[in-house]
Amino acid sequence: MSGLSARDIGHRVVVRHRLPGGQLTDVLGVLQSLDADSLVVRHADSTPYAVKLADVSAAKPIPPLPLRPVDVEQLFLTTALGRPAVETVHLGQWLLRASQGWTGRANSLLPAGDPGMPLSDALKQAVAFYEERGLRPLALVRLGTPLEAEFRQHGWVESRPGESDALVLHTSLDLVNGVPAYEVEVHGKPDDEWYGTAFDGEVPAPAPAVMEGAPKAVFASVRLDGTVVAVGRGSMTGHWLGIDGVRVVPEYRRRGLATAVLQGLARWSGAQGGRRTYLEVLEGNTAALSTYLSLGYTEAYRYRYLTNR
Repeated sequence: MSGLSARDIGHRVVVRHRLPGGQLTDVLGVLQSLDADSLVVRHADSTPYAVKLADVSAAKPIPPLPLRPVDVEQLFLTTALGRPAVETVHLGQWLLRASQGWTGRANSLLPAGDPGMPLSDALKQAVAFYEERGLRPLALVRLGTPLEAEFRQHGWVESRPGESDALVLHTSLDLVNGVPAYEVEVHGKPDDEWYGTAFDGEVPAPAPAVMEGAPKAVFASVRLDGTVVAVGRGSMTGHWLGIDGVRVVPEYRRRGLATAVLQGLARWSGAQGGRRTYLEVLEGNTAALSTYLSLGYTEAYRYRYLTNR
């Protein structure tokens, strides 16, 4: 008797069982499946561990691992490394990023660390950088920080006042690396069909350079009815998996396809040494935010774009 039931699937468990030599050992992880003959426990690296029920001496659900505190400063920089801009110039430890105007992240100052000069001088250089490229000066600034107050004291204001805060969410990989309900293909390079699903209309010219620019990035897709209906992008930076570019075509939404894409990317990452994962979502995108929170993601920080104009 395993001591577990179907309601424990998807939760962390410990299973004590007998090995072929007779000795007892424990396996900890997420219960992936349970039937009349065996159970499968999924490790953090997505490896399944099968145990025959006849060999189980004790088993029980256990509380989920506490989510370790996140190093926000490190994560702030990690998000930039996971999806680098077409052009990046260092200003001390700050990053000046430009990508012909496509996306705020790829065309904004990331004030991470020390610019190596007084703030007023650093801001002047940042403004000059963007003006030289015909871009509006933008800075991606974490809300509630002393630096945000300093930017505002120097006259920087909301660039998108009608838009909700952008939230950076994080969690441990073993909460989101479950078996997808759909087959998820993961490839090292996106094809035209992937881009056709990722974008509603013409693909912006800088998009391929931005999406494919990370040293270790993959592209997930789900195919139904002979066509790609859901896609997403994953990138590895150290033990962090960054997920972005998740899109499901409208007529296939509300079927769990976005969750499947996340799980497929998480399972790829676990085998690559991934341990934690992050993604970004606008607070006003309530449907996506609800999905991510239900999967165990929690807020690390939030940001907005500021401009001097």
